[in-house]
Amino acid sequence: MLGSMLDIESLTQQAIRRQLAAMPNKLYLIRLIHSVERKPAPAKRLWTAEELARDRVVHSLRGDNRLGFNVYLWPYAEGRNAGYILLDLDHARPHVLEDMRIHGHEPCVVLETSPGHLQAWVRVSTTPLEPALATTLGRILAERYGGDRASTDWRHLGRLAGFSNLKPATWRSWVLRLRSTLSMLSGSWPLTSDFRNFERVLGTGSSSRDRSRRPYLDLLFSRPAPLGQS
Repeated sequence: MLGSMLDIESLTQQAIRRQLAAMPNKLYLIRLIHSVERKPAPAKRLWTAEELARDRVVHSLRGDNRLGFNVYLWPYAEGRNAGYILLDLDHARPHVLEDMRIHGHEPCVVLETSPGHLQAWVRVSTTPLEPALATTLGRILAERYGGDRASTDWRHLGRLAGFSNLKPATWRSWVLRLRSTLSMLSGSWPLTSDFRNFERVLGTGSSSRDRSRRPYLDLLFSRPAPLGQS
């Protein structure tokens, strides 16, 4: 029994390390939310990647998971977004990940939270983003790839790999890491919506603050080069 628990904790530890290595950040916020009561545990703490992968921390989080708490993660940047956009692909279309790769939006981390349900983290910036900009980018990506539009706010929590995804009626599955890579948003898809609508949402103009937003919009709305070209 003890040996089996240690094996599971070792696998969880490996999954955590691989996920965080692919989405580096100085600090991560961990939230525990009860699967039945839907209430978060009162304690909130910020962790480094090294701290989260320590034996005692993994052991503690697995204990909370066994008590009915799902384990959630958010790359922390105080009052801003750390540069990572979460796409909640509850009913992922076939080949959606390949579609994202072709159009320059390859996720740095993809998790399978239950059969057919994916979460994808897309890195759009190496520096923190304003909340309004991050939320808008999340909505654009969700619209393009069939993500849950209700899960696009700038600080939406994602799952931490290696733990059980607990649901009511004692149903559970593992949160599996399907892939991880140090990728970053690099291109886009053909314009499918009126670009000016998004300019109005973000209030883009001539100020230095507005100009700083423009590269992200250009990446999202520029036409990708044909395959095999750059």
